[in-house]
Amino acid sequence: MPENTESLTVEQIRDWFTERVAFYLERPQDEVDPDAKLVELGLDSVYALTICGDIEDHFGFDVEPTVTWDHPTVNAMAGYLHTQVTASR
Repeated sequence: MPENTESLTVEQIRDWFTERVAFYLERPQDEVDPDAKLVELGLDSVYALTICGDIEDHFGFDVEPTVTWDHPTVNAMAGYLHTQVTASR
């Protein structure tokens, strides 16, 4: 796992994930509703797979390509990632 991810809070993970979503949607972070479904925000399957790679690179563990569909909102994904980070401590 990359350095310093072990102590991340769910809020820090949410902020990181929101930044990634905003980057791919080409909009400011404050325009990303953390409770809206990613697909409804405009995140297509190509970007969803790209975000999977970002997650793997940033956190150092593999995720299934369907992770963004299994956890379809920023808040749901942040909770899932926090659980995974915590489990690998």
